[in-house]
Amino acid sequence: MPLSWNEIKDRALSFSKEWADTFIEDADAKPFLDAFFYVFGVTRKKIATFEHKVKKLDHHDGYIDLLWKGTLLVEMKSKGKNLDKAYQQAKEYLQGIKQHELPQYILISDFQHFRLYDYETGDMHSFTLGDFVNHIQHFGFIAGYIKRVFKEQDPVNIKAANLMGKLHDRLKEIGYTGHALELYLVRLLFCLFAEDTTIFEKDLLFDFITDRTAEDGSDLAARLSELFYVLNTPEEKRLKNIDNQLNQFPYVNGKLFEETLPPASFDTAMRNTLLECCSLNWGSISPAIFGSMFQSVMNPTERRNLGAHYTSEKNILKIIKPLFLDELLKEFEVVKSNKNKLAEFHKKLSELKFLDPACGCGNFLIISYRELRLLEIEIIRQRLKLEGIRQEVAREAQMNVNYLVQCDVDMMYGIEYEEFPAQIAQVAMWLMDHQMNMAISQEFGQYFVRLPLKKSAKIVHADALQTDWGTVVSKTDLSYILGNPPFIGSKIMKQSQRDEIVKLLDNVDGSGTLDYVTGWYIKAAKYIQDTTIKVAFVSTNSIVQGEQTSILWGQMLNKYNITIHFAHRTFKWRNEAKGNAAVYCVIIGLANFETNNKYIYEYDDIKGDAHEIKAKNINPYLVDAKNILIEKKSNPICNVPKMNFGNMPLDGGNLLFSDAEKDEFILKEPDAEKYIKPLISAYEFLNGEKRWCLWLLNAEPSELKKMPEVLKRVELVKKFRLNSVAPSTQKFAATPTLFRDRNQPETFIVIPRVSSENRPYIPIGFFDKNSIVSDTCMSIPNAIPYQFGILTSTMHMAWVKSICGRLKSDFRYSKDIVYNNYPWPLNPTDKQKQAIENAAQNVLDARALFPNSSLADLYHPLTMPPVLAKAHQALDKAVDLAYRPQPFTTDANRMEFLFALYEQYTADLFAVLKPKKKKLT
Repeated sequence: MPLSWNEIKDRALSFSKEWADTFIEDADAKPFLDAFFYVFGVTRKKIATFEHKVKKLDHHDGYIDLLWKGTLLVEMKSKGKNLDKAYQQAKEYLQGIKQHELPQYILISDFQHFRLYDYETGDMHSFTLGDFVNHIQHFGFIAGYIKRVFKEQDPVNIKAANLMGKLHDRLKEIGYTGHALELYLVRLLFCLFAEDTTIFEKDLLFDFITDRTAEDGSDLAARLSELFYVLNTPEEKRLKNIDNQLNQFPYVNGKLFEETLPPASFDTAMRNTLLECCSLNWGSISPAIFGSMFQSVMNPTERRNLGAHYTSEKNILKIIKPLFLDELLKEFEVVKSNKNKLAEFHKKLSELKFLDPACGCGNFLIISYRELRLLEIEIIRQRLKLEGIRQEVAREAQMNVNYLVQCDVDMMYGIEYEEFPAQIAQVAMWLMDHQMNMAISQEFGQYFVRLPLKKSAKIVHADALQTDWGTVVSKTDLSYILGNPPFIGSKIMKQSQRDEIVKLLDNVDGSGTLDYVTGWYIKAAKYIQDTTIKVAFVSTNSIVQGEQTSILWGQMLNKYNITIHFAHRTFKWRNEAKGNAAVYCVIIGLANFETNNKYIYEYDDIKGDAHEIKAKNINPYLVDAKNILIEKKSNPICNVPKMNFGNMPLDGGNLLFSDAEKDEFILKEPDAEKYIKPLISAYEFLNGEKRWCLWLLNAEPSELKKMPEVLKRVELVKKFRLNSVAPSTQKFAATPTLFRDRNQPETFIVIPRVSSENRPYIPIGFFDKNSIVSDTCMSIPNAIPYQFGILTSTMHMAWVKSICGRLKSDFRYSKDIVYNNYPWPLNPTDKQKQAIENAAQNVLDARALFPNSSLADLYHPLTMPPVLAKAHQALDKAVDLAYRPQPFTTDANRMEFLFALYEQYTADLFAVLKPKKKKLT
């Protein structure tokens, strides 16, 4: 048990004023350092060695004055010596230390002056012996008060996970598998954390394995079985003649060590791996991060990209801050000066309950719990202040910390489909609880540990979509639901998963096209009826764009009266792991009651940080506008030309040519040249490349018979279509000379169906009947410059960003959702139309100034020519004025206006959604 800070302070005063003089006079480092460790209640020889031999870069032997492997290196010099040189010498010693034994701290001293270097934070603390008492907090790591700076992608996390992966693989290889293997590893995980976080005495596990097991590992499994039994047995019930070293392990309880597992087996390499695990500083590893990394280790394919599967703390805070933390912090500021109200607030905090119905390794619950405990420390500090008890007095009085702390892990609930992460989540919650208990100990000077474990988070191993959440936690007790449900798109779902979603949505039309995450939204909406429970989920942005939006939110708004309280618009949900795939997400906070406090978090750069916007209402497209749902329409809502799909060849590539293939073909078949036309495909259109097609519409049969190379390709088309398993394709074998679609208007506008989200505008273009548009583009036949101007404006882009579906993050333009629902200017004047046409022509003219640049080059945000940018700005102004005289300052302004205009255009087609709202909060 660590000394209290008050005791350490007394010893530090004695050390600097009484004991040290003797050692300084003799310049004897060994007794000096033994006394230094004694200040912090630690026996030096149990953890650190003097004169540790290392091989220096010059291949000569060096001797470190003191080395505590993995933690501290000390280099002592006689009084008045140069400490800079001493530090350089210490750094040279690092080259000869094994990677897993490298210290976090280096201490340099000449008996009178001290410098402590922290290699994790980069900090350096310098002080004199006389001032030692004022710097003892920097040495809390010796006493067991561990300062932690968690890094989301710290190498120690990856090394720890890889070592555990090696153990996992070897145990599995010898036949130790399934539930037993997973629980065995979770127990080892707990023990490793416990050894470095004061649950166990420092190096207790390491010494037990080193001293009490054979080097060949033959008896290690048996000794670990004994250890697991001891950890589950109260001290008073243990055998009287138990091994003394084994008996030093505390009673843990918590049911973690309750189940009797089948015996495992170890060899020399496995024992060494476990010892190497013990050598790492597990106190510097965050349970919130490591849990998911540890889970990924169990899957060899995921292990190749280790670190890509946890959710970063920064992203978790995007949910918990607006869901509950910001509100609690504000309430604390309001009540902190009132003793009674503060006590009530503390009680309220401790009674909150949280559910993550897709909890994985518990990241969201762990970070939520940590933030609550940190707030509780602030509350306790303030309560002592209001009671007139100074913190120093509280320490000296050794106040009952257990009485002060009210929050415990049983406020957290989770549901997880896989057993192993569910086990990790429960253990990780204990570990975070202990870390927060250490923070309490450091704050108030009394060692506080919850052993044996009496409470635990309730993590249920079950299918969340098939489980009654009320059996996990009653909705009358629950405060918040949060989490990160599975990112599984509709197209890759298993049939069983699709059936679950359809059933949850009561077979509503279109429910079979929804992503898997929508099941959690519907399940939560049903569960929170007639409660004040707040919910927040991370989701792929597909549920607020494209056709899924009206299907899901039609139910959420109409059937379950759900109100969106806050929302993060599309951003990249990722961590910094090398090679990990980013997912484009939104966060939606909702409830079954109204509120005056609604906020949208907007990202100017989806890779950057958000800015907060106060909203009157947040609709399903995460726009401050009425709750209008955009459904598929077969015709435009405005009087504009219809949009068509491009022409699908359905030819197996036999009617298509690259530049080189076209030239080669014409050499063989010169008469075919008049039938070869430019093919406008999205990629080639955007990147300035050429593609060609055989367009045999209206070709005379007699001419075709004279072109054998053409007939060969026609024959291949026929075979391709006949061999298809789809009857709809087979029927087109009857017309093998033709594309499946044959749209060839006199003139037309081309819009790529997929375009990069990085471009400020979707590049579109004009073509005539001598070019054939492919099915990778949409086309508007016989269009005019006015329509081109509207569609290539910022106004239209605002609509696209909010309404269209996405392919990854790229825009996926749709005629039925985006174009047919787009509200064009209402009754623009001839002058306004002419201004738009003139500005549109200026955009085309500006493009023409750069004949050697592709549209991708011209519309890249870094290479867009100023003349083109200026032309677009003029066009934007002309389009904006056709909508209203007042300028639009943001896309949010534009969408508010467009939704109102949409409502005006479609007033006779549908009723604006007006669900009943409960009272404001």
